[in-house]
Amino acid sequence: MGNPKKILNMDEVNKPYFVWFEDNWRHDDVLHLHEKKGQLVYVESGFQYLTVEGKMYLLPQNHAAWIPPHALHKTNSHSERIRLMIMFFNVDTEDTFYHQIHVFSVPPVLKEMIRYAEKWSMNTTENNDENIFLKALYNELPNFVADSIQLHISLPQDKRLTQAINYLNTHYNEDLKMEDLSDIASLSLRSLERIFKKETGLTLIKYQQMLRIIKSLELLSANEWTISEIAFQVGYKSLQAYTNSFQSVMQYRPSDFVKSL
Repeated sequence: MGNPKKILNMDEVNKPYFVWFEDNWRHDDVLHLHEKKGQLVYVESGFQYLTVEGKMYLLPQNHAAWIPPHALHKTNSHSERIRLMIMFFNVDTEDTFYHQIHVFSVPPVLKEMIRYAEKWSMNTTENNDENIFLKALYNELPNFVADSIQLHISLPQDKRLTQAINYLNTHYNEDLKMEDLSDIASLSLRSLERIFKKETGLTLIKYQQMLRIIKSLELLSANEWTISEIAFQVGYKSLQAYTNSFQSVMQYRPSDFVKSL
């Protein structure tokens, strides 16, 4: 999608499924939604940030996101090179799975199915073989998403948190004193913690941990540093502390992620 205006509004594509694959994909950083279609976004290489309904997600390499219809979203990436594979599906079922966002590690079978579907990329005419294949993929998504992860950060709406969030986002790798954050936000520590948890669903400490893990995934995807170097870059004092934190969030070790690249 080097130029998103190459194609009409996706809801105007008169076919139930549509495949769009492109190297070095770029999209304008604008919130938008699709009335009828859900979409599967697969990152084959690089990494992609995704904002959906006020939450920011990171899609590392070999991960995918299911975005339901009507979900306000935008995508952007800082990767020098990225290969995205995107599929759109008419959602004609009340099954709650298809009306929720899912971010997950893509299993080998689904990866091969996505790659096979590349032959229909940008095909605007309806094709029976394409319909049969993509309907099967669509129907199996709930089974493929068994390893869904909660790798996201809610973006708070309360303006009182703006300065504290900005500070956390730029100083996540430092040892933060919560009292300093309350001073920055001009709130008592108790009020800051209460409002922050209500807005993001996370404590301040957990939010910092998520920032560190998300940033480390970005660095791991670049394949330019050792795991130990990345651990220290994102603020951990030992490789073991980083590995434990990573595993608690991702359910697997950093070395497992590197092997999948």
